[in-house]
Amino acid sequence: MTQDLLNDEEIVMELDISHLVIEDDTPVDNFQSEEQQRLLVEPLYSSKALPVPFLAAANVGLFYLLKGDPIVPDAMLSLGVQRPNDFSQRRNRSYFVWEFGKVPEVCVEIVSNQEGDEVILSRKSRQKGKTIAKKDIYAQIKVPYYVVFDPLKQIQGSDEMNGALLRVWSITGEGYTELTPPEGIREIGQSVWLNGAGIGLTLWEGQFEDEGTRSWLRWCDREGRVIPTGAEGQEMERQRTEIERQQAEAERQRAEAERQRAEAERQRADRLAEQLRSMGIDPNEF
Repeated sequence: MTQDLLNDEEIVMELDISHLVIEDDTPVDNFQSEEQQRLLVEPLYSSKALPVPFLAAANVGLFYLLKGDPIVPDAMLSLGVQRPNDFSQRRNRSYFVWEFGKVPEVCVEIVSNQEGDEVILSRKSRQKGKTIAKKDIYAQIKVPYYVVFDPLKQIQGSDEMNGALLRVWSITGEGYTELTPPEGIREIGQSVWLNGAGIGLTLWEGQFEDEGTRSWLRWCDREGRVIPTGAEGQEMERQRTEIERQQAEAERQRAEAERQRAEAERQRADRLAEQLRSMGIDPNEF
């Protein structure tokens, strides 16, 4: 752990974090964002798509300075770490970089309005005196992959989004370099592979938890196949079981038809033998 991460203060056995606001009871985003956040967390745990341990979380503070405000990604993925179980301890309730010993591999921002500063500072933020956008913060603390998903096309005026629904940047020695194509990802089914995280991201259209069909950001494998949710996995297993049942039933029916054919052939042979005997001919001579 570098000293600049902790504001050049001496590292002690247990850092005093009593001054940090780790829960401010600020309401979460709109329904779309809230659903999207869960869709980026639940499948990783229910599908076992990644080797354990790992931590996936949504809307949790990422504290990278001992003195300073956190950044709160809509979703994050950190490999090789495990979330503590004892939430009575304040140091276990948020993602403190000095506790986990590393920054997350992936941080995702879901654009819900034009004031989120995901790529560049909004006019309102500049008026408030803010000087740095989220992308630059993630680059400074060297998060390997930064993801911006703009499902409602809220910040398409930004030169860096420029019509794309999804853009992904990866960290280099000079900062972030775009991992997605120059035009970004715009079409359902397009995907990008995050090699250092061992997982990919894709645009997917379908239903999640309700009747509406919308465009979603999903984790995927190297071939672009989405990582299923627990409900999707159960449905896939149900369909697989039903296919196996139908195949077994078809095989049973085939075997029964074969048995009936053999029985009909035996009965025909018996009748022929009886006819030969009635004519004084021994059927065993044929």
